[in-house]
Amino acid sequence: MEAFIKDNLPWVGLAVFSGGMLLWQTWQARGAGAGVSPMQATLMINREDAVVVDVREAAEYGGGHIPNSRHIPLSQFDKRLPELEKFKERAVIVNCASGNRSSSACGALRRAGFAKVFNLSGGISAWDQAGLPITKK
Repeated sequence: MEAFIKDNLPWVGLAVFSGGMLLWQTWQARGAGAGVSPMQATLMINREDAVVVDVREAAEYGGGHIPNSRHIPLSQFDKRLPELEKFKERAVIVNCASGNRSSSACGALRRAGFAKVFNLSGGISAWDQAGLPITKK
């Protein structure tokens, strides 16, 4: 076994590094809500009737948002959290401009007892870059 490790040190190192990165992502996702790509989010919206919550400020939201998303700015999130109580059993996808503010909202939802909380990785920017629909209505 020791000879195998010495002979294949670069591969063993790569395997350990890869495993560590997977564990790191899992650990990070536990507190803030797991990250989902725009394509994963689309599947969740279509297949699981996931609720999308946009936590950007009003001017940002007015400039374009995911169709049928609910707008609750992060600055008002704690006060308006009861509006989401009826969706506690459904998947909730939270988005902002890039994924940072939505991470805070995901944490608040988890603390409030929401079990299926997801952070849109890359935010509305990634959604737009994926060519997915954005509305101003």
